[in-house]
Amino acid sequence: MRWSKLYLPTYKESPSDAEIPSHQLMIRAGVIRKLTAGVYTFLPLGYRVLKKIENIVREEMNRTGSQEILMPILHPAELYEESGRLQNFGPELFKLNDRKNRLFALGPTHEEVVTDLARTEIRSYRQLPQCLYQILTKFRDEIRPRFGVMRAREFIMKDAYSFHESHESLEETYRTMADAYRRILNRCGLENIMVEADAGVIGGDVNHEFIVFAEEGESEIFTCQCGYTANSERAESAGRPLKSPEKILASPMRVETPGQKTIEEVSRFLNTEPSQLVKTLLYRSGEEVVAALIPGDRSLNETKLAKLLQDPWIETLDDESIRKLTGAEAGYSGPVGLPDKTRIIADTLLDDYEGMIVGANENDTHLRGVKMGRDFEPTETASISTVKSGDRCARCGESELVTRRGVELGHIFKLDTKYSKSMNATFLDQQGKEREFIMGCYGFGVSRAVAAAVEANHDDRGILWPLSITPFDAIMLPINVSDTHTMEVAESLYAELTEAGWEVLFDDRDLRAGFRFKDADLVGIPIRITLGERNLKTNKIEIYHRRDDRSELVDREDVIGVLADVYGSLR
Repeated sequence: MRWSKLYLPTYKESPSDAEIPSHQLMIRAGVIRKLTAGVYTFLPLGYRVLKKIENIVREEMNRTGSQEILMPILHPAELYEESGRLQNFGPELFKLNDRKNRLFALGPTHEEVVTDLARTEIRSYRQLPQCLYQILTKFRDEIRPRFGVMRAREFIMKDAYSFHESHESLEETYRTMADAYRRILNRCGLENIMVEADAGVIGGDVNHEFIVFAEEGESEIFTCQCGYTANSERAESAGRPLKSPEKILASPMRVETPGQKTIEEVSRFLNTEPSQLVKTLLYRSGEEVVAALIPGDRSLNETKLAKLLQDPWIETLDDESIRKLTGAEAGYSGPVGLPDKTRIIADTLLDDYEGMIVGANENDTHLRGVKMGRDFEPTETASISTVKSGDRCARCGESELVTRRGVELGHIFKLDTKYSKSMNATFLDQQGKEREFIMGCYGFGVSRAVAAAVEANHDDRGILWPLSITPFDAIMLPINVSDTHTMEVAESLYAELTEAGWEVLFDDRDLRAGFRFKDADLVGIPIRITLGERNLKTNKIEIYHRRDDRSELVDREDVIGVLADVYGSLR
């Protein structure tokens, strides 16, 4: 492909709305272009990467014995009513009405559609197990689309769904899919890890994410040397010893804290550590008021709280509601003396507290020396606070958790009978009895993988494409396109490489060499073949290895051999 004929517009500067390196570089390098918030066009360079990732995904899915299908994007809302997700998905579900005013949804995933297919077509245990997959555009009305195609409203995903007679069969497929995902990511040249995760609106208690490591990735991963791994939504810890625990008093002591509302203000005013304080965060879940108690130096994990309450749409109480409930302004709420109907959920880390400092439900006042179980009784205890790097591992109780950042690309779930039960999807077992399908589902972000590859592979000059998904194998750059001999050699070598099956981007543009060198670095193709007049006099051609920042001079006849050595078994 000649650059002069390729639609490959590059920018010198990053767009103002691009926050992370992958978004900036994908715009600058002509990989994508924005249509509207969260909706992007893949330009030719980006589309070549996208198709290579698709091919790897397809090969590995076929290797597992999964069968490719293509399901509709437009879904009748009745299916979501059956599964209960019409409400659970909430505003993220794109909805529209047809001319007969019938409600439809644009598919965010296809659990309902594939379950409807199975309940219609699969009647006997003899037809099980089955695993069906597709690669298709999905839609989610993200409240804040950001980071380019990393969190978009329209995206390409591979989604697979398996149907089983037994949990043992599901476990076998689950492990097979986990292995397939590792192979996909390894083949894409992306360092990755499988972690325990939260199921979100998909469902299933057992689920794992596949994370590609990237310094500025949006996912935070906690790991322990004992082997425990989990993302920030799912991670649990045993906390860490309190430096100076609050002592228990014979009864809670009122202390005046005029104008001191935040944890930082109160701890400074009382000359204590933030960890000695306990936050009381007030939420509404349906008709119920919930008080979530967590250590003062931690944040609430709303994902954990929503899962515990089985309510994805919990909301914080507004200031007026807090005043009506507690009799005080926000900032002075505490668990002692809350109305009996209030559901109090205490974080498990509070079990280690001797005493606590809490809001007194009275303006400008806090309570010291409070003891849980004596001065107030929690409705229940649960892990609802965020985990911190350096916490003791909840699994082994000894080693400290460490964090890395990354990008989620894959997510696999054991759905069990979540959808088959609600949608009455059944088959006849070996005894002729009707039973609900046991299901699994397995998602992989194909368009997101392009961004993850850039996020994990770039430097201050541009993208560093992994060899297996690079848009071109090499870029050929004659320094002086006006020199007849240089261009004759370039044309001859380009034809030879193309004939041999190598994908080469021929930069034949009549522009300054320095400008074209910067463009070559920006678009990130692994090998640059540079043809200069001086080197050609001795039949030499410069091969530049972009990732290693290394150059070598080779004979013209050896160029193909160098490419073969670089790409090795990938070819």
